[in-house]
Amino acid sequence: MYQAEPKILASARHRRMPWKNGGGETVEVAVYPEDSDLAGFGWRVSMATVASDGPFSLFPGIDRTLALLSGDGMELEIEETGRHLLVPDSTPLAFPADAPTSARLTGGAITDLNVMTRRGLFRHTLGRIRPGSGPKLDTAHDWTLVLALADLEIVAAGTPFRLEPLDALLMEGGRETAIDRPGGDAYLIGIDRV
Repeated sequence: MYQAEPKILASARHRRMPWKNGGGETVEVAVYPEDSDLAGFGWRVSMATVASDGPFSLFPGIDRTLALLSGDGMELEIEETGRHLLVPDSTPLAFPADAPTSARLTGGAITDLNVMTRRGLFRHTLGRIRPGSGPKLDTAHDWTLVLALADLEIVAAGTPFRLEPLDALLMEGGRETAIDRPGGDAYLIGIDRV
């Protein structure tokens, strides 16, 4: 696979667009293929603010993982799997995006991180990089994204990158990558072709 140079996806330049169900706004961090719409993406990483209770948009043939970036909490009712409470320290929750799902806020608006991949074509992982978790990152994926939750410095392929909160670093192909400054807080997203 061709390896493009790692690039910073600055928070100020993330694309903003309405939710599929019209109930709010999503902030698109990255999508493949680039400029894909909601019906045609292979994978997508986005953030959304949820300000009221209600149903999630359905995405046929899509697998989804959610993590809470800010807010008190959100309880999801997912058809056939029951209730799941997400708080900022929760393990990210994976579920099919075509399963009817409704959300109930437990204490006001929240912001979530949403990773989606087209089932049978792509798969993904989403994990938290916690302060003190060590300098090496698992970048053995077709695409790796690091979403900073605080100021973060990363060295990828020998080049330093400085991220501000909610900036992302996008890398293609497996690269040796390290968090250069201990204490960083971020999410690590790995995406692979099936």
